[in-house]
Amino acid sequence: MFFGEIFGPDLLIVVIVLAVVIFGGSAIPKLARNLGSAKTEFEKGLKEAKASDAAKASEVTESKSEAEK
Repeated sequence: MFFGEIFGPDLLIVVIVLAVVIFGGSAIPKLARNLGSAKTEFEKGLKEAKASDAAKASEVTESKSEAEK
């Protein structure tokens, strides 16, 4: 419960107010849009890496089975 006490709704309000003061009201949507596109690109990279790893594992399995013949 320690983190629940620290990261409560009042801290969220303080962080939002500070972000508006520091970045300005017009910069917040741009920042959110950039974070969203960065998340999308990161997830796309993860999918590509998993597909690449699966393809390499398949190749290794095939080469081992051919070597056993």
